[in-house]
Amino acid sequence: MYIIIFAGIALAALCLGYFLRKYMAEKKIQNAETQAQYILEQAKKEAQDRRREVELEAKDLLYRMRQDFERETKERRQEISNSERRLTQKEENIDRRLDLLEKKEKEIEARGENIKKQEEALKAKDNQLHLLIAEEKERLQKISSLSAEEAKQILLSRLNEELNAEKAVFIKRQEEELRVSADKKAREILSLAIQRCAAEHTVESTVSVVTLPSDEMKGRVIGREGRNIRALEMATGVDVIIDDTPEAVTLSAFDTVRREIARLSLEKLIADGRIHPGRIEEIVEKTKKDMEDKIREEGERAAFEAGVNTLHPELIKLLGRLKYRTSFGQNALQHSKEVSFLLGIMASEIGLDFKLGRRIGLLHDIGKAIDHQIEGTHAKIGADLAKKYNESAEVVAAIEAHHEETQPQSLYAVLAVAADAISAARPGARRETLETYIKRLEKLESIANVFKGVEKSFAIQAGREIRIIVQPEKISDSDAITLSRDIRKKIEEGMEYPGQIKVTVIRETRAIEYAK
Repeated sequence: MYIIIFAGIALAALCLGYFLRKYMAEKKIQNAETQAQYILEQAKKEAQDRRREVELEAKDLLYRMRQDFERETKERRQEISNSERRLTQKEENIDRRLDLLEKKEKEIEARGENIKKQEEALKAKDNQLHLLIAEEKERLQKISSLSAEEAKQILLSRLNEELNAEKAVFIKRQEEELRVSADKKAREILSLAIQRCAAEHTVESTVSVVTLPSDEMKGRVIGREGRNIRALEMATGVDVIIDDTPEAVTLSAFDTVRREIARLSLEKLIADGRIHPGRIEEIVEKTKKDMEDKIREEGERAAFEAGVNTLHPELIKLLGRLKYRTSFGQNALQHSKEVSFLLGIMASEIGLDFKLGRRIGLLHDIGKAIDHQIEGTHAKIGADLAKKYNESAEVVAAIEAHHEETQPQSLYAVLAVAADAISAARPGARRETLETYIKRLEKLESIANVFKGVEKSFAIQAGREIRIIVQPEKISDSDAITLSRDIRKKIEEGMEYPGQIKVTVIRETRAIEYAK
């Protein structure tokens, strides 16, 4: 009985579970269908909204395109209208010009007719004149019993003699007047240029002195067993001299750029206080870079002061290096600026280009910036540099001829020679004393005078040239060439001098007669 009851309960539970699961499944299906229906409706609604948005965007785009098209069309129409108006004006102008041309053609035709009439009248008069001249010639021939050709030759010979005499007198008088006026004008131009150009006196030397805060600093500069001073000398290439002078160190070098780098480096090391080989090399390298910037700034400042534009950057650097180059104690950059001012003034006074004159004067000694690195005279080196960096042919020729190593080819070259000589010869320009200068010239002349056949010798161009006059009966033309070479070798062996000295041997034969 219990089993039957249990089985019935189990069966009833199974049936109840089956129907419950079926009900739940149907409920889920119904909910899913409802949700799917809702999603479909939402999707349709979103699609309709999106469609309306797309339609609105399309309408807006179409409206903008239509506005752009209308604006472009309006502009094109305006341009076409303007073009038509201009064409109309041009046609009217052409019509007016055609009318003027027609009037001028009529006037020219009328003038042509008048000219023809005048030519015919002139021809008639010319014929009459020829007839009269022929009659006069016949009468003159009968009177003088000479033919026309004979009379013409006699007349022309007399006229030629008179003209030659008058021409010689006139030419001589003009030459004298031109020589006097040229000398006077040259003196005026040179004096004016010198008056208008004021320059400083030279103060350059081959040593620099660095002041120390105390004598104890000397030991730190020297370093243990002299390693600091050796490191400084190796890094800069200068001689560091430490002597009994209180609170001072002397730097000696012929290259002023290196000496300036050493001076600045040592001052920085003293101010920093850390002095050892590693720090010395670091400070020297940094100072070299700063020195390059300073050199460029000096070159730019010089070009600005001289009013010279469009210089090549390398030429500007070379100009800056001249700040640390001297000749006879005269600062090369200061000398170049002074020559630039002088040459510009003289060029303007004789009607030449003022700016070109200043450019030539500023660049005339540019070769001195690297003359210790390249073989040759600084004038030739400077001309090559100017040509390399696209300077004009006039600038190159003037630089090459400013020491008369080549023949001057223009007035600018002649002015460059004069301006360079004025700058070098003015009082205080060079440190050489008068006594030393005279001794050098006397020694130069004495070297030439010891050779046989030399009559006289003259040192000129501030000792840059010596001219030797020889006895023609003792020295032949071939001997003159040999003599110039021997004198050149003797000067090279027996003298110390800057730059170069030109040796010119002159041999001449004069024939002199006296009219009594």
